[in-house]
Amino acid sequence: MRGALALLLGLEEDIEIVAQVGDGDAILPTALDTRPDVALLDIELPGRSGLDAAADLRASLPECRVLILTTFGRPGYLRRAMEAGACGFLVKDGPVEELAAAIRRVLAGERVIDPALAAAALSAGPNPLTQRERDVLATAVDGATVADIAAKLHLSPATVRNYLSAAIGKTGTRNRMEAVRAARQNGWL
Repeated sequence: MRGALALLLGLEEDIEIVAQVGDGDAILPTALDTRPDVALLDIELPGRSGLDAAADLRASLPECRVLILTTFGRPGYLRRAMEAGACGFLVKDGPVEELAAAIRRVLAGERVIDPALAAAALSAGPNPLTQRERDVLATAVDGATVADIAAKLHLSPATVRNYLSAAIGKTGTRNRMEAVRAARQNGWL
């Protein structure tokens, strides 16, 4: 998908593709080397997520504008992308001409957000989970035990249980796996 998109965007007279990476850990070093005007990022990547990479770019290369292009059009992801410094957020189902226009608009200093997703984000409200609750849920994704989560996050098992209980209550679910699923569906993780 990345190669095809780069090929299509490269056909635009005013767009030059300076780099492509398939791993989130390679985004910042590649951007520091190539100095792009706009970085087009997906959210879910091997290594660092596109959301984390967007925050890295804002801190280390603030002149590079970030446009998130993803199949995961979730309100929580939109909020997190904007908090990370992204200038745009689009879902991958649009034509390449619209993407090229969005890149130009972001480069011109505008914010570009998928309208349906923007409306959904406004109605969904803010993420109710604290950063620590998100950390605990993210560590629980693969079915880790309370002891595993505690060891990985350097917390006591009782503290982990408290965070899990709070996250379960805030997501309106019955157990931690349902809480993980709800948090992912809302883009909170």
